[in-house]
Amino acid sequence: PCGPRRRRGATRSGRDKVAPKQSPARNRAKRAAQRPAQTREAKPTVAKPQGKLGVMLVGLGAVATTFIAGVEHARRGTGRPIGSLAEMGTIRLGKRTDKRAPSIRKFVPLARLEDLVFTAWDPIPDDGYKSAKVAGVLDPHHIEPIADFLKTIVPLPAVFDQNYVKRLHGTNVKQGATKRELAEQLRQDMRDFKQRAKCDRLVVVWCASTEVFIAPGPAHKTLKAFEQAMDKNDPAIAPSMLYAWAALMEGVPFANGAPNLSVDTLALQELAKSKGVPICGKDFKTGQTMVKTVISPMLKARMLGLSGWYSTNILGNRDGEVLDDPESFKTKEESKLGVLEHILQPAMYPELYGKVFHKVRINYYPPRGDNKEGWDNIDIFGWLGYPMQIKINFLCRDSILAAPLVLDLVLFLDLARRAGMRGIQEWLSFYFKAPMHAPNVYPEHDIFIQLMKLKNTLRWMRGEDLITHLGLEYYD
Repeated sequence: PCGPRRRRGATRSGRDKVAPKQSPARNRAKRAAQRPAQTREAKPTVAKPQGKLGVMLVGLGAVATTFIAGVEHARRGTGRPIGSLAEMGTIRLGKRTDKRAPSIRKFVPLARLEDLVFTAWDPIPDDGYKSAKVAGVLDPHHIEPIADFLKTIVPLPAVFDQNYVKRLHGTNVKQGATKRELAEQLRQDMRDFKQRAKCDRLVVVWCASTEVFIAPGPAHKTLKAFEQAMDKNDPAIAPSMLYAWAALMEGVPFANGAPNLSVDTLALQELAKSKGVPICGKDFKTGQTMVKTVISPMLKARMLGLSGWYSTNILGNRDGEVLDDPESFKTKEESKLGVLEHILQPAMYPELYGKVFHKVRINYYPPRGDNKEGWDNIDIFGWLGYPMQIKINFLCRDSILAAPLVLDLVLFLDLARRAGMRGIQEWLSFYFKAPMHAPNVYPEHDIFIQLMKLKNTLRWMRGEDLITHLGLEYYD
């Protein structure tokens, strides 16, 4: 770049000759041929999203009603789906100089919001309108104009056992002699809803409360053992696992928005692969943990040390009440504590992160309702070991942050199903506190790496170059 310029009119050398201009399609094909073999996997054939997409939610509480109401307002043009990457985001294609950045919705064939049809299971018989009012997330001007629509969403009887969620009580509950019988009733619900609502496809998302902590055991290792445990009413088989099993048996994608052991068992992963069904989880990444997956990559990127991270929350909705039970809180605690260890990699950086004191607390405080408040005190150290602090006070709305995640997961899981993708969808880690992953790799928690993985998966689906951010070609 710093050499002498060629005089105007001077003869070009052979290597300076201008190549004939090629079409963008030919350039993309040429770049694809030059890619490393591991990035040249054939793009999948993605079926078009024809017909209606049935959305079956486990739980019709704060998250579910906020999600449903928000989608209906978006369809009517009276609200925007803010927070939804699928609806609001763009995706860069090719070089920065190409200036190609379509909206994600236009880039990949997602189901239209107008084609979504909703139902839910819940042990509490309140319809969508009453449940939304009880949840107290949305103001009346977002509930009353769509009251008639919300009233049409009447929850199906749920598979519910108070041994797994001790602070909840419900009367809208299925009865069955065995857990397999209950799961078969869920399968019938899916078939009936698909026929009744004239749906072409279904997606199931767990939006219900956190179950008590269950460690993986013999009943979860193989599909045969799992189904035998259902027949024997084994306590190791929680209701959330029955929903997951039923969905997979019906060929329906399943997402787990809570931290409890569910579709992330070896048995159900085996079933998902054999049935060709995409699955993902677990635990929606919304408030305090979302902040952790932003701040901790910053510390690691700049090689700043961490002595301790103290996190506490107050929350007053149904989720807060459930987490007031120590057994349910242990499930949530396990999910929230793993984030820092996997991002900071203390075994690799023992001087910086080998002695981190990490504490998480959640306190049930009814006056706050769904408006969760989280405090973080972060003790860090820098040059020559000098200490510093970061303090964060996040006054968030839990269900307002979770609702767009549900929408994205519905749309992207349906996309994955139509693309023939099966088993764990690690590219959807972006949405979870404890993302599912292959057994031979560690989970990726860094939100920026997760976003890159998600967008690169979409690029791969459409046969576009993956973005590495190397950028040397701009300076040749």
